[in-house]
Amino acid sequence: MQKKILLVPLFFCFALFGKPVPADEHQAPNIVVMLADDAGWGDFSCVGNQTVSTPAVDSLARDGVLLEQFFVQPVCAPTRAEFLTGRFHDRSGVRGVTRGQERMSPEEVTLADVFKKAGYVTGCFGKWHNGTQWPYHPLSRGFDTFYGFTEGHWGDYFNPPMQRDTTFQEGEGYITDDITTKAITFFDNQVSNSIAKPVLCYVAYNTPHSPMCVPDADWSRYAERPLRQQGPDPKKENPIFTRAALAMVENLDYNVGRMLAAIDSANTSRETIVVFFSDNGPNSLRWCGGMRGKKGSTDDGGTRSVCCIRYPGEIAPGTRVPRITAAIDLLPTLAGLAGVPCEVPKPLDGINLTAILKQDSHLKSEQKVLQTKLTKRHIVASQRGRVSIRTDRFRLDDKGKLYDMRSDIGQIHDVMKEYPEEGARLRSIADAWQHDVLDCMEQPEVERFPVGYTGAPLTELPARDGHGEGGVVQSGRAPNCSFFTKWKTTEGSLVWDVDVLNAGNYAAKVWYTCPAKDVGSVIELSCGKSRITSMISSAWDPPLNTGEDRADRGSESYAKPFKVLSIGTIALESGEAQLQLKALRIPGESVADVRRIVLYPVE
Repeated sequence: MQKKILLVPLFFCFALFGKPVPADEHQAPNIVVMLADDAGWGDFSCVGNQTVSTPAVDSLARDGVLLEQFFVQPVCAPTRAEFLTGRFHDRSGVRGVTRGQERMSPEEVTLADVFKKAGYVTGCFGKWHNGTQWPYHPLSRGFDTFYGFTEGHWGDYFNPPMQRDTTFQEGEGYITDDITTKAITFFDNQVSNSIAKPVLCYVAYNTPHSPMCVPDADWSRYAERPLRQQGPDPKKENPIFTRAALAMVENLDYNVGRMLAAIDSANTSRETIVVFFSDNGPNSLRWCGGMRGKKGSTDDGGTRSVCCIRYPGEIAPGTRVPRITAAIDLLPTLAGLAGVPCEVPKPLDGINLTAILKQDSHLKSEQKVLQTKLTKRHIVASQRGRVSIRTDRFRLDDKGKLYDMRSDIGQIHDVMKEYPEEGARLRSIADAWQHDVLDCMEQPEVERFPVGYTGAPLTELPARDGHGEGGVVQSGRAPNCSFFTKWKTTEGSLVWDVDVLNAGNYAAKVWYTCPAKDVGSVIELSCGKSRITSMISSAWDPPLNTGEDRADRGSESYAKPFKVLSIGTIALESGEAQLQLKALRIPGESVADVRRIVLYPVE
């Protein structure tokens, strides 16, 4: 039986005050949002990096607006949730980056929901990272089409495993190039349609996130390139990693340029709003303008991002916004710029920036009110229970120290004694956030994954969402792209804690590898009282992708292609249970390595 979703009153976030007015009464603008992964504020030439060259991102800053003090969260999934919902990630139930903690509550209305309701065709390309199973999958969060992967961390960047809507397939070429090609094809097909609707195209890249893989042409420019700037502690900086990251950023910029060229080629530049930003600070200790912290930190270095918005004819070239803004502002701002009603079930944390972006003389009174609002606002950064508060001038860090960010970007001098009232005010905000938000978040004893959601064409259960028993382990420290391995005994098993929402029959498929010498194991899939058995009768033993990295992968899992084995149809009863895969007979040294199980409802 389908679980009920709580219905709450609707709030409205119109352009700033009252009903929004479209820039073009005949055609709402297209929206293209490009999101980098682990690119720090300092990774772009438009903010002063002298080692890297990013002409495409620089052009967005030149031809549109640069939000100079733009803040995100310390890690990937929380920022992506904030962009999609306009609300701080803690409110939407996102508690982490894997094992179900990255999932947004189904009650949240997303950017795609808002624009789809307004008549847009919506597409998501790349790294989703806000849930895998329905109702968390992008196709159930307002997107009409999806190409990419739902997990947060991918281990293969050349011809990688991808998902097109509900079909698993091999990607084509380098992952960033491939994602861009698919996004361009989607955009071109829509805008060239004689009865075209406006387009929302979300291009969610996964670079320069590790592993540090980049094509030869990009790496050849960096292998011996001197680093003209370094991080705050050069002794702790890995120059090879930095070069690889900047090579990946240049490849990313090349693909941003491809997307911009496609928009220009379609003669839709003036009808298209383009946004570019990143989801957290740099993934290594490299140059970041002197800011303290990197990815994972709640300080400025971990949470400040480049953000550019281009909308020719509406946003003047070279516009700069010095006040603090954030990822939570993008949903209401894009709705405001596009003239789209933003109907959401809960109040937004984000602020609609339309009035100050458009620089319209008729909006002077609204601009003044908005500037005052931005000056007085605060932005919350939280990561694993650590809370930091940023205002236009100060940051209260997660250890309770206060810094004047106008004069101390490196957060060196604690000014709590000089500004005790401000320190106490921000401390009370942080304490209230802990008490009213973090302490009230649902923390399930067992993280369960839904099976058989109404209307879902499949349920994917990746290794990331399960756990091994009896010696079975995951292949890497980062579970997002891992697979089960060391399955050597009949006591070993692969286990997923699930919640079967609709009873019925489900065809089960397993993604596996098995060397020829180990073929012949009999495996059993069970859930409650139901059991089905099958045999691994075909060898499939491809090598790991150990030759792709430019910098050491460390404890991260290497990847390999997996083969699909249909193991039969299992009858599932509704309710909480454990789905378990075990071996009844093992003729060789091990059973198999397993990447995922996928269940398909059978009518």
